[in-house]
Amino acid sequence: MRKPTAVKLSFREKAGYSLGDASANFVFQMFLVFPAAFYVDVMGISAAAMGTMLLLVRFIDAVTDPMMGYVADRTNHRWGKFRPWLIWSAIPFALLFWAAFTVPSSLGEGGRLWYAIITYTLLMMAYTVNNVPYASLNGVMTSDGVERTSLSAYRFFAAMCAAFLVQGLTLPLVYKFGADDPAKGWSITIAIFAAISVVFFFITFFSVKERVEPPKGQKPDLAQDIKDLRRNVPWIAMFGMTLFVFITLALRGNASYVHVTHYMDSEALRSFIERVGLYTTNIGVEDRGGLFWFLDLFGLIVKTGDNPSAVAFGLVSMVGTLVSILGVVSAKPLARIFGKKLVFILGLGGAAFFQCLFFFIGREDVELLFLLTILTSLCYGPTIPLLWAMIADVADWGEWKTHRRSTGFIFAGMVFALKGGLGLGGALAGWLLAYYNYSPATVHLPEVQFGVRMLVGFFSGGCFAIGVIFMLFYPITKAREKEMMLELEARRVAEEQDESE
Repeated sequence: MRKPTAVKLSFREKAGYSLGDASANFVFQMFLVFPAAFYVDVMGISAAAMGTMLLLVRFIDAVTDPMMGYVADRTNHRWGKFRPWLIWSAIPFALLFWAAFTVPSSLGEGGRLWYAIITYTLLMMAYTVNNVPYASLNGVMTSDGVERTSLSAYRFFAAMCAAFLVQGLTLPLVYKFGADDPAKGWSITIAIFAAISVVFFFITFFSVKERVEPPKGQKPDLAQDIKDLRRNVPWIAMFGMTLFVFITLALRGNASYVHVTHYMDSEALRSFIERVGLYTTNIGVEDRGGLFWFLDLFGLIVKTGDNPSAVAFGLVSMVGTLVSILGVVSAKPLARIFGKKLVFILGLGGAAFFQCLFFFIGREDVELLFLLTILTSLCYGPTIPLLWAMIADVADWGEWKTHRRSTGFIFAGMVFALKGGLGLGGALAGWLLAYYNYSPATVHLPEVQFGVRMLVGFFSGGCFAIGVIFMLFYPITKAREKEMMLELEARRVAEEQDESE
């Protein structure tokens, strides 16, 4: 007889699962925050071309993401449906990650553009092969709703730790390794991140176990999967919300890089860094102790003559990520008391409000920059793990309503929404920066600075707000979630009894 699926997961399994998302976030955070920093400022591609490239690849995802979900649902291997893909894709994923952020010195401007398009496309295909099955594991490791929220909290705690490292250390490491050759710095930095990602994927593979299976007798039927999805109201709501949330994250990430490094006053940033103790003369590093030496090892110390913007951006990113981690940790208790839907709506609504206020930050208002970063991250943090726990509930809804389960197909739709939002947000960032005439040579013009404030403020906050509107139509309340879990578990027990008679 099949074992119960509503199981409590061990710390080892949750922690092992979480490292898979930490691996994926090395790539995800790069394209969330640094496309303009790498493609425009280092590779020499125009902002408009970058935006178009980021968007066009999304049309490929429209085919590959649901296809991967379909394939994963129908994979029957002794390791499971979804686990095998983690180990099969780990090394290609890492190699393509490194290649996408390595600039061939022999290529001209046109060649670099085509190189960027090809490597980015292949990397996103590898991301699909890896991330659709990985995300789907959330829906099959346990059917317990509280445990799924806990699993998502572990997952996104690890993801936010990866974001902390990527957002906080990338630019300092690039400048440290690259010196006067930023392309070299990018290549070395990404090689380090890629190697770590392979190790993490292998740990995830050996840590997790699949337990929830489709109903007995369910036959593969792609047409029926699509038909069921069109009638799945919570899936439609989650798709729209996910799309606009990730549009925001990509738009805000690119805008934040430009906002901190090119809009904020350099001397105000230097003064703030000096006040927090991360500034020294060139001859003072060795005399400041082990911690100071350690921070300098990762490029987090500003010295006389250095541009403080890279360290300042790293500090803003790390502070925001640390606060988001607090939100991630609070997601489980908040959801247990108030339900996932209410916590998500209030958190995302608060994030939308505070993000809009970024428009009003003056060039020397460094303290206000950090305050709004903290408030936005505090509101947004709890929504991070809840999103994927809610998608697992959507898979339950589909089985509850139709007596068919298509976990991989449902999660593939969300991965497509995620990457679609990432592409659209990156495209909007590139096009809007081009509209406001942004380039490294025009950053100090008033119209460019106004555009940067609009991107990081009202455009980003407005997309968050649209995500809130979609969530108002999400029908799975706390009571409905419990009702679904009990009924589905009863069906599985009945199936086992019928099979044993």
